[in-house]
Amino acid sequence: MLKTGKEYLESIHDGRVIYVGGERIDDITRHVGFCRGLRTYAALFDMKADPALRDIMSYEEDGERYSMYYLQPRSQEDLRRRSAAHRKITEFGMGIMGRTPDAVGGNITGLTMNLDYFRNKPGSHPENVLNIYEHMRKNDIFATYAIVPPQGARDRNYYQSKGLQQPALRVTKETDAGVILNGMKMLATGAVYAHEVLIGNIMPLAPDHTKEAITCMIPLGLPGLQLWARPPFNRDDISEFDAPLTYRFDESDCMLIFKDVFVPWEKVIVHDNADLSRNIYINTPAHIIANHQCNVRFATKLRFLLSVASLITRMTGARDIPAVRDTLGRLAAMEAGYAAMVDGQIEAYETTASGYAVFNRRYVYAAIHWAMENHSGIIDTLRELMGGGHFQFPANASVFDDPELAEVFDTYWTTSEFTAKDRMKLFKLAWDLVGSDLASRATSYEKFFVGPAFAVRNYNFINTPWDEIHNITESFMAQYDIEQNAPVTN
Repeated sequence: MLKTGKEYLESIHDGRVIYVGGERIDDITRHVGFCRGLRTYAALFDMKADPALRDIMSYEEDGERYSMYYLQPRSQEDLRRRSAAHRKITEFGMGIMGRTPDAVGGNITGLTMNLDYFRNKPGSHPENVLNIYEHMRKNDIFATYAIVPPQGARDRNYYQSKGLQQPALRVTKETDAGVILNGMKMLATGAVYAHEVLIGNIMPLAPDHTKEAITCMIPLGLPGLQLWARPPFNRDDISEFDAPLTYRFDESDCMLIFKDVFVPWEKVIVHDNADLSRNIYINTPAHIIANHQCNVRFATKLRFLLSVASLITRMTGARDIPAVRDTLGRLAAMEAGYAAMVDGQIEAYETTASGYAVFNRRYVYAAIHWAMENHSGIIDTLRELMGGGHFQFPANASVFDDPELAEVFDTYWTTSEFTAKDRMKLFKLAWDLVGSDLASRATSYEKFFVGPAFAVRNYNFINTPWDEIHNITESFMAQYDIEQNAPVTN
């Protein structure tokens, strides 16, 4: 059943404990740092439930309708349908929001597409994977994930020698009914707004770290679970005109603190198996299904960046300068090339032994790497195209509240083609994209959300068919040898 925005808002009042520094947030609907983001997610649910978007945003199975990101693709057309839904969702957020409901929804869907990988392995619960998936799609669940240990937490000997509590999340007790969790997990983007969170391990675990090898899907309001949020970028003094992206799309990030949190066995996917806890993502379509969504999001963001860059140069009157046209042409080529990389994941799709269709694995990882390597440079290019334009405008939109100031502003900032207000509006938007707190966070996010650069390059390395690549050269060299090519003599 598809939730409306109203139903979404009603469904997240679950007693979750949220801290911003020492401030406990009892009601995110009334807190300026979160209420605007909450309205954005509610609007996203309304968009998804819009009857006019029915065929793009949802699919029917056994007489029920579910969000498209829970579709288990069995054909190239199914992949196109999933990708189209991702694109519609990312366009809603201009590619700024990384943790929309389709991200982890795709991850869980991917896990169900190779349940054979789980079977007969110690500590695995394949029946729970399927039950969790059914629960999520039937209840239109928005889930996020926290699948990385806190930095420095792997040095277990240090904490033991100091008599300190080990910070990495682990199972501290097992009962007939479930497990008790203690410790910390990062970095749950969107947790303030989500219904549930996938706890797991995307980084390798040492074989003896079995108690840290816990993978489960849990509600965010469980007793003993705390969400420690970074400072919200939304503030009382921010208006939508001055910071439209921050105002709408600050999705928050949280460290999750577990203090004797009870998780029933039916919510556990992996337990006490270090290798399996990580490999479930790589050895099922989960990682690929989820990261195609990331690629679609970045393609949308790149198109948005190109749009802003072109409008900025038009407004400054520099668009037809040869060097500026050259820069815009380069950005346009990058945008088109990346869009082709995303489309190629569908055109060169793969099939699994279970009969499912999956986006091309190599192309997904190549696109992730391209985005990670190029985002900062593109942002710098847009900043250069802006020059000092942003700083030439009034501090904020309050200038319009004073008729005398508004008249002065209109007189001196209006050009022959553009009003003062329109110019300020575009430059405020552009600054929110390249120079605000939200923009700075996005720079780090685009670099690290899949993992460190060496990990992304390793994904590309291990998924390259090296024997096939080597055969290109070896087959060519096999066509000739030294005795076959004696010198030509007259």
